Amino acid sequence: MVSETGGNQSVERASAVLRAFTPGRPALRVSDVAAEVGLGVSTTSRLLATLEAAELVQRDPVSQLYELGPAVLTMAGIALNNDPIYRQARPVAQRLAWELGLGANVAVRRGSSLFYLLNVEGQLAQKSFSLMGQLNPLHATGMGKSLLLDTTAKQRAELLGAEPLPGFTSHTHTTLDALGTDLTAAAGRGYTTEIEELALGRACIAAPVRDHTGEIAAAISLSGALSAIALDEREAELGALIVEAADTVSIGLGYLGPAHTPSPVRP
Repeated sequence: MVSETGGNQSVERASAVLRAFTPGRPALRVSDVAAEVGLGVSTTSRLLATLEAAELVQRDPVSQLYELGPAVLTMAGIALNNDPIYRQARPVAQRLAWELGLGANVAVRRGSSLFYLLNVEGQLAQKSFSLMGQLNPLHATGMGKSLLLDTTAKQRAELLGAEPLPGFTSHTHTTLDALGTDLTAAAGRGYTTEIEELALGRACIAAPVRDHTGEIAAAISLSGALSAIALDEREAELGALIVEAADTVSIGLGYLGPAHTPSPVRP
């Protein structure tokens, strides 16, 4: 019988091995995993063999590279289907993507990042990959800004860290003052926008989702190429649609407030 200490160490090592697989490196050699987690190749090989037996990883028969296995997908599906935000938002996002042809996304805050729960692509925003489970910065995304709408300047400084904030394009807000000004304007209209702040040629429009306590629990957005989303021409139209969508999800989560009550960002 494995001791408690040994058991904890085994779990930590197995967790580290699984976390070695990332969107940028989804397939790895044993030596890659060993280098990433700081273990010997033989120890890593034994861990991978154990995880493979549990279908948590699998090995490509041609390349012999390891990748995450089918059991991970099964567990991810269970987690998503048990998430009330995902369940309430999924049909709303699907409808938006179908009717508008844009990408429809739902995210929650995880520390100083947003975490994608849901990503549905319309005909004008097709991708060959899913954003679910990925992280993006709060200050440079429409959904991230929506998740920050109820925060104070002090809270944002503590959450986002020292200036300058990471810049991804020349349009990214890299100061807290610039971000705060953007949020104040957004709070007055009930939705946030992001135009080429994370990636050139892309834009999105988002709104906060509130739960039964009235707190912001998630954000929902429409996204796409600049030419597809055309915020310069359609901001008012799409803003009304995304606020309505956010309200629908909020009501499904038990929010009892008015359908749309913009709350100014607190100083």
